[in-house]
Amino acid sequence: MHEGIFSTIVIMPMKPIKFDLTNALSAWGFSPFQIGVIIVLLALAVWYAYGTYLLAVRGRKWSNWRFLSFILGLFLIDIALQSPLAAFTASYFQAHALQHLVLMAGAPPLLALGAPSTLLLQTASRKNKTLWLKFLHSKPFSFISHPILVWFLYYGAMFAFFLTPAIGFAMEHMALMDVINVGFLLGATLFWWPIIAVDPIPKWQMDYGAKLINLLLGVPVEAFLGITIMMNHSTVAPMYSLSSTHAGGGILWSASELFSVVAIVPIFFQWMHSEDRKAARYDRTIDLGVFDPEAEAQAAIVAVIAAPPTGK
Repeated sequence: MHEGIFSTIVIMPMKPIKFDLTNALSAWGFSPFQIGVIIVLLALAVWYAYGTYLLAVRGRKWSNWRFLSFILGLFLIDIALQSPLAAFTASYFQAHALQHLVLMAGAPPLLALGAPSTLLLQTASRKNKTLWLKFLHSKPFSFISHPILVWFLYYGAMFAFFLTPAIGFAMEHMALMDVINVGFLLGATLFWWPIIAVDPIPKWQMDYGAKLINLLLGVPVEAFLGITIMMNHSTVAPMYSLSSTHAGGGILWSASELFSVVAIVPIFFQWMHSEDRKAARYDRTIDLGVFDPEAEAQAAIVAVIAAPPTGK
């Protein structure tokens, strides 16, 4: 009996499921992969909360907005991979499109707003801090995090997945689908990290103009992908109906464009505000000789990230 229950839980994501209120509330998955996701997310939440506690003990307050952003980012990952949304991907392409958007455009920006790298460097031991800095400055990480490569991986992966038989094959082999979802999440994290830029970036730093260009170039790409799926005369995968395929394409098109606009607008105003602050700071420094502690503190943090580790 126990084996039967366990088998049902494991294969649940593969089983077609009807969309109704009962399933929408209760169809949470507990496969080994999903249990692993829960464990990892809880461990990250505990680590982040403990880090903010350590700072508080030292008399340094961590931003509540950063804390909420990071925790919400972790919550969205769980929604995408373990909630009924994940279960509905077996039957509805709309759910698959929403899962994709949450993993690639919802959770990663929120995680980046939480500045986990900065928190790690402010609370970790000297040994762990050195190891993290070595990783950030390593050649493999510098290669995989190059903005041009990341841009093509971010947008190209969507085309390679949604416009080829890859999606159907992956949905029939859920272990592979799980790996692909994790890959989408990690790739999106590399994409959004330098755009959000709350954490100082050791290499490939992007100014505001580069951030806007990066996002603006993606707008027609996302639109083309969504419209292409909407105009398909065949389904994207055997388990989806044609109407579901078209509806999912519409979600990919509209929601991805919305996410881009939501990201572009604040970056533009941040750019304008940054220029005003830079000019005001320069005038204040030159004319009055005023020391700017905010600028000095930020410069110190950037210097720690930018400089290769030298000690153990």
